[in-house]
Amino acid sequence: MKRKKDKQTEPYKEQSRTGGIIQMLLAWFIIPLIFAVAVLLIIAKVADVDVVQKAKDLTGSIPLLEQKEQQASKKKDEKILEERITALKEEVKQKEQQLQDIQDDLRKSDEKNEKLVLEQDKLQAQIAALKRSSDQTKQEIGQLVATYEKMSAKSSAAVIAKMDEAQALQLLSQMKADTLAAVLEKMSPEDAAKYTALLAK
Repeated sequence: MKRKKDKQTEPYKEQSRTGGIIQMLLAWFIIPLIFAVAVLLIIAKVADVDVVQKAKDLTGSIPLLEQKEQQASKKKDEKILEERITALKEEVKQKEQQLQDIQDDLRKSDEKNEKLVLEQDKLQAQIAALKRSSDQTKQEIGQLVATYEKMSAKSSAAVIAKMDEAQALQLLSQMKADTLAAVLEKMSPEDAAKYTALLAK
């Protein structure tokens, strides 16, 4: 019976021993340590010392923590660099697109200018041809006028009266004043009045 009682009290004794050890640790180490830290914090506050910054400085000088901070800083720098590179690539892409657009506009402008130059050349060629034609026509009219001036006024009047109005007007406008007067005199009064009115315009 006694043995059974001993067996039942053994776990209780072990529990009380471990409880006693914890209490002893609390009483001798942990509570005094907490008290000492509290006193030190109060002293630091009174002495105006930034305890948090000092702790950071102390932990920063620990090689393992310093290495971790360096790795974190390196990763942060790498991330910033990657973002910057991505932004620069995007900017380069935009600039290339702008350059391509400008080159397309220049090419279109060059094509338009080439067409305008060709058109200008054609127009200049047409103007030159018209000038030659005009000079030739003037020359021919001059020869006709000289021929009609050599004819008698009566014959000239009869031929001019049968001509196309525009041609007749061209001939009459190129004649000398006295020859013109003689030719108009030999025309019918209606034709003479018509050509006189046309010449006066």
